[in-house]
Amino acid sequence: MLAPETHISVLLREACDALSPERGGTLVDGTFGRGGHSRELLRRMPASARLIAIDRDAAAAVAARGITDERFGFIAAHFGDMGSALASVGVTQVDGILLDIGVSSPQLDDASRGFSFMRDGPLDMRMDQLRGPTAADWIATASHNDLTEVIRDYGEERFASRIAAAIVEARERQPIERTLQLAQIVEKAVSTRWTGQHPATKTFQAIRIHINRELEELRMALSAALPLLAPSGRLAVITFHSLEDRIVKLWMREQAGRAPEDPRLRHLPQVNVAQPKIRLVGRDIAPSEAEVRSNPRSRSARLRVAEKLAANEGHAL
Repeated sequence: MLAPETHISVLLREACDALSPERGGTLVDGTFGRGGHSRELLRRMPASARLIAIDRDAAAAVAARGITDERFGFIAAHFGDMGSALASVGVTQVDGILLDIGVSSPQLDDASRGFSFMRDGPLDMRMDQLRGPTAADWIATASHNDLTEVIRDYGEERFASRIAAAIVEARERQPIERTLQLAQIVEKAVSTRWTGQHPATKTFQAIRIHINRELEELRMALSAALPLLAPSGRLAVITFHSLEDRIVKLWMREQAGRAPEDPRLRHLPQVNVAQPKIRLVGRDIAPSEAEVRSNPRSRSARLRVAEKLAANEGHAL
């Protein structure tokens, strides 16, 4: 039985359409979150199908317990490790994989998680709260250069050096341990910002991406997805940030045998594909105007879809 779902899943219909759940087989929701996409996939899958969800967030594991459908299984793991996670339950090949990258609304809205500057809370930002340093831990020891690099590269923040200097100066007076404390430091450091965006938006985004190794996780997940997919199996990826989307776009084009190297991603491993392994399915999909009106957080989302080729198809292209 499917428990009620209150979280608004972005590009729900479009992402599920891309995986054609009506065909059955084994599907993977690599970023379960609160289960919106999983519930819709299960609603549309035949009785013989199977859905395996993966997430590293303990709150996601709690939400997964609300789904008692016998076709459904949940694995507590990082989505970048999905190959070994699936192997642990005897699955080596699947018919579709969905990845919804980034932080979810419930995580943003929970002040105790420290993702948002809109509410005061501990400066944590970890998606897996059992592993790794918190944002406060990192901020306490990072050099000015490291702070600048992360805020500039992952936040695409033009005032990165100024913000880094303000953080270093502020932590000499007292530890930076609260979200509103950091937000106020950034706000004082950045005197100008275009209408509609809080001055701390990009800094919080950058630190969160760094703490959770989100871009590295994404690259690992893409690499793991290809050998897992059966011929004609599909990969659907939803991103919310330009760096994430750039990685997905470049990787898909490379695997389709189309892409030149992107110098903006020179810090990440590049892939050279002699033979196409996937085909691109349509163009990237953005939320409709109606979806953005009902859920403003969806406005930056992009969905990209690829289908794995059979070995002889790759040689024919």
